[in-house]
Amino acid sequence: MAAAAGGGSRYGEPVTALWSFDEQPRTGDPLRSGAAPAAIRDALLTEDRDVFDAAYQRALAAARDTLDLTELFRCLEHWRRVALLQRDPNRFASIARRAAESLTGEPVLDGEPLAQIRRRAGL
Repeated sequence: MAAAAGGGSRYGEPVTALWSFDEQPRTGDPLRSGAAPAAIRDALLTEDRDVFDAAYQRALAAARDTLDLTELFRCLEHWRRVALLQRDPNRFASIARRAAESLTGEPVLDGEPLAQIRRRAGL
């Protein structure tokens, strides 16, 4: 079943699906939309995995308490996008470097640790 958007008089108002389940085997990019939490976590830099774990656990608890999956899906989509950037660590470091230089107006020194660059860039 695919996510569907649309409306119909049968329901009286527009109906949208924010999530769907597909029983077909998942092939292709493991980080495509709807990625599994494990695939997202695996693609993150090691130093972000604990942060992901904590955010995911909070979102799961909120979903359990509210019976609303919206925040869980927002959390997973946020981290999926981070994982897309981080799955190529060299590219991510380059992005962080450019962001830090752009935001601070100061060059990033050769050899500056990525963690420090990320702090400067707000990443």
